[in-house]
Amino acid sequence: MQKGERALSQEDKTSRLLTGHFRCSDDLADFVVSGDLSSDSGFFRFGRAGVCYGQCSAEAPATIPTDSLRDAGQDVSLDGESVQLPFDPVQVVQNLRYERYRPSSNGGRKEINTSSLVRKIYYLFRPLMPVGFRKHLQRLYFRDWNKIAFPSWPVDFAVEDILEQLLMLSMKATKVERLPFIWFWPDGAPSCTTITHDVETSAGRDFCSDLMDLNDSFEIKSAFQVIPEKRYSVPQSYLDGIRNRGFELNVHDLNHDGHLMERKEEFLRRAEHINRHGLKFGAFGFRSAMLHRNLDWYDALDFSYDMSVPNVAHLDPQRGGCCTVFPFFNGKLLELPVTVTQDYTLFHMLNDYSTNLWKRQISLIEQRHGLIQIIIHPDYIIEKAARRVYGELLGYLAGMRARGETWIALPGEIAEWWRLRSKLRLVDEGGCLRIEGEGRQRARIAYATIEDGVLKYEFDPTVRETENLPDPSSDSIQDIAV
Repeated sequence: MQKGERALSQEDKTSRLLTGHFRCSDDLADFVVSGDLSSDSGFFRFGRAGVCYGQCSAEAPATIPTDSLRDAGQDVSLDGESVQLPFDPVQVVQNLRYERYRPSSNGGRKEINTSSLVRKIYYLFRPLMPVGFRKHLQRLYFRDWNKIAFPSWPVDFAVEDILEQLLMLSMKATKVERLPFIWFWPDGAPSCTTITHDVETSAGRDFCSDLMDLNDSFEIKSAFQVIPEKRYSVPQSYLDGIRNRGFELNVHDLNHDGHLMERKEEFLRRAEHINRHGLKFGAFGFRSAMLHRNLDWYDALDFSYDMSVPNVAHLDPQRGGCCTVFPFFNGKLLELPVTVTQDYTLFHMLNDYSTNLWKRQISLIEQRHGLIQIIIHPDYIIEKAARRVYGELLGYLAGMRARGETWIALPGEIAEWWRLRSKLRLVDEGGCLRIEGEGRQRARIAYATIEDGVLKYEFDPTVRETENLPDPSSDSIQDIAV
């Protein structure tokens, strides 16, 4: 392949990466990877952006994220409307979203992989273990969680950092001071929130009605992920009861035995059964047990969206994290990342019966206008202390909604919007911008500007007056440092 062909291909890929996230016009800078990329992938930084993982031409990247990381931003140059980069941004973003950095990120720490004998023995005897003993083993395994340097706790924004840095470079190269794009969420909502419930035991199943009552008391609907085989019986009346009350129903693994991701052949065999259960349930979403995942296999799943990928997984059996708080496409499947600490982790691993950590994570995600996704298990909030904390969370989220700070939606509604948004287009007719495509009635035009090295989002005041959008001077639209 000729050098010019490589540059054009890279330009197209990087432009698609940016337009896919921002839904802006494709009239962006030409992005070109300069120099010979390193033979091995590793860690480096990119200006004010977070940690990156991939090949780099500036110098050999670090082998572990705790090493001294070179700032690849020092080797970026602008040549007319061309941006010369020492790395492939598409590769780096995909490496983060797909967690391809994981073998290198633990700094020598051992992780129990999906095929290990220790793991198989644990899941074999897990149903027989007293809860207290199981918690002891888990705390022993996770005792070093707060020493993990990457992804960044309690929320990692590395993907957003990279995309925003690239957008600023494009604006500088093309001398665009105010770049229009289609806002992330419908009706100009500053952020998005969804609550999901993984039903793990018969006790949790039997508590679902009470849980729906609690959610309804705050006028917040949520999604229930149900295990279709072996764990407990799943009568049709139970499934209908969830849907008839306006809640969402999804498939949770196959039988929650911890073996779904051991081998690709076994996953593919089980995926056929999972897909059939999805049709039977009338479900459009999937989540694996314990957030075990391999996104490269997920094309075998016949669902609209998946919710098995955490943003940061320091305290999950499979560590890592996708380093983003926004949905992203994995082939035909849409990934809705889990961005807030699970209830079991908060209560039983961190021994924290308060909403402090949740509020901190929610605030950070809201400031970046991302997706706030929380897993609350019916099984773990039966006890009064845990239920009280969850009630406080519901009240906090209801307050955010009342103040116009977030859009609370079901996962299916979020997936539907994100798919609609991915097809919307900005059209400039004689200097007048409009949005074309299905769903445009709820879409809003926003603008990205740069002030003192900070990327700032705002709505057009004239459009706001006619379409009743949020006030850009309010806290609902905030500056983003990149």
